[in-house]
Amino acid sequence: MRIGVLTSGGDAPGMNAAIRAVVRRGVYAGAEVIGVARGFAGLMVGELTPLDVGSVADIVHRGGTLLLTARSPEFVRPEGVARAAREAAGLDVIVMIGGDGTVRGGAALEAAGVATVTVPATIDDDVPYTDQTIGFDTAVNTVVAAADRIRDTATAHERTFVIEVMGRSRGFIAVHAGLAVGAESIVVPELPVDLDDVCTRVERGHARGKRHSLILVAEGAATGPAVAEAVQARTGHETRATVLGHVQRGGPPTAYDRALAARLGEAAVAQALAGARGVMVAAHGPAVATVPYAEVLAALKPFETDLYELARTLAI
Repeated sequence: MRIGVLTSGGDAPGMNAAIRAVVRRGVYAGAEVIGVARGFAGLMVGELTPLDVGSVADIVHRGGTLLLTARSPEFVRPEGVARAAREAAGLDVIVMIGGDGTVRGGAALEAAGVATVTVPATIDDDVPYTDQTIGFDTAVNTVVAAADRIRDTATAHERTFVIEVMGRSRGFIAVHAGLAVGAESIVVPELPVDLDDVCTRVERGHARGKRHSLILVAEGAATGPAVAEAVQARTGHETRATVLGHVQRGGPPTAYDRALAARLGEAAVAQALAGARGVMVAAHGPAVATVPYAEVLAALKPFETDLYELARTLAI
């Protein structure tokens, strides 16, 4: 059996650990594993390289992706999918590692006759039906570490700091990190931006003698600098903004993400060897399940209202 493996979309810490799991599980089963460089863009032009056990040595702790990744506007067009399908003709199945865009790409390839199985990996954690996606835990811990450092200087200067984190359409990073660092306010795309409430919480903290305030803003809800400017104008308290940006994508994956990548990468190969096609592997507690692409693409991961409200309650 010839198993292809690629990473697509935004990189996420733990992708290398997932590649390692796919390759070594495939080799263990006697399969030939072929790496596809640069995701769907590389597949369209046949960037295929055989991988063996040694090819994935010493990568489990590294961020980024050994196979590289790229966004491909050409692939979303029918002629792009057809080109990719022609290049994939020699592969029995492709294990794809990425987010919801990767699932959509897998569905397009399935419709063109290419067998695929997807491993969910994105720092945004916005793929439904899986407890978490590979990379999310690391990104949250990166934000928490940065916020802890910012808190030190915020306290020293008695300032309010607005920290902008990633999350174009979903606020999972902001909510989890905001709860962990005790942020006064968390601004997310899922809810209307309420600057009156944000400012009230800052002023309430100052009134009881608090020397700093932290506000976490998901990029899809507002920009950090704009929120900082509004808070300072309304409250009169000195306010600064920090945009964390792509630092959230890099760095060594946490132990959780490494273990999750190993579990899901191995499961994807096991399912492929058993004949599964057109499915995503998903973590359900200690178990791993498969979800058809159609179900994944038709659903929206629920917003974690309970965690958001808990963060608000504890930040009184």
